[in-house]
Amino acid sequence: MTATTDPAQLRAQLDTLTTEAFRPDLADIDHRSTLDIARTMNGEDATVPAAVATRLPEIAAAIDATAARMALGGRLVYAGAGTAGRLGVLDASECPPTFNTDPSEVLGLIAGGPTALVTAVEGAEDSRELAAKDLTAIGLTNRDTVVGISASGRTPYAIGAVEYARATGALSIGLSCNAGSALAAAAEQGIEIVVGPELLTGSTRLKAGTAQKLVLNMLSTITMIRLGKTYGNLMVDVRASNDKLRARSHRIVALATGATDLEIETALRITDGEVKNAILTLLGNVDAPTAALLLKSSNGHLRTALKAAKNHNQ
Repeated sequence: MTATTDPAQLRAQLDTLTTEAFRPDLADIDHRSTLDIARTMNGEDATVPAAVATRLPEIAAAIDATAARMALGGRLVYAGAGTAGRLGVLDASECPPTFNTDPSEVLGLIAGGPTALVTAVEGAEDSRELAAKDLTAIGLTNRDTVVGISASGRTPYAIGAVEYARATGALSIGLSCNAGSALAAAAEQGIEIVVGPELLTGSTRLKAGTAQKLVLNMLSTITMIRLGKTYGNLMVDVRASNDKLRARSHRIVALATGATDLEIETALRITDGEVKNAILTLLGNVDAPTAALLLKSSNGHLRTALKAAKNHNQ
């Protein structure tokens, strides 16, 4: 089913949304000084973290449920249109270099496909069927998690995504910026970050977009922490794909172990640049093959592998 094309009905729907509300107090904003506009906008942005804070229990529950499924081999899939879709694609694309995930583990789907990342695709967001088609194409399973993202909470593509996820048995999460949204109602778990009207009426790439980015940061980052992708606050699964990341890998091993530069370089060389493995060889006093085996048996959790290394050496 696609969204209504009746202009009057659509206008009536938008009139009910907080994200679309008009701010009379800002009607003269185009007459203000640039500094005043900047201060006003900054003040508006400052309210977003507080709005996110009111929904931390729901966010935490969504993270725990997602991590449990990913630990069994499931994937995290974001689905949205326009700005919301782009934010999902952005968050997904950052996971491989940050956490050494396979590109297939965290996916971002945007209504209209890759073209929609830079160009509006006419009518793509209005199709529930398109979301089902996109999720069918990636072979969605009941181990996966689908996060539908929509500032309004009424975007058919996002709603269609969580509806298809529920029908498949996958975990469905609806992230929106309006209370009582259709998206949250359609999803198994709803997260509604109410940030209020925008500085520019209806421009939800502003506060709503910032709120969505903050929540997506939490969903992916804390899920990866739960999956053992970090050691303390160190990114021990970072993928060294360029000179900057190779330097960061060396620094992470140094912070975790306190070893000398030569020891670190040797550890990274014998473990093919795998930071987590290098740390384990140094702190656990094991060779590279043993480190790899211990990490595999510990499901990639370095702290667990270090305990196993201690027992191995006794």
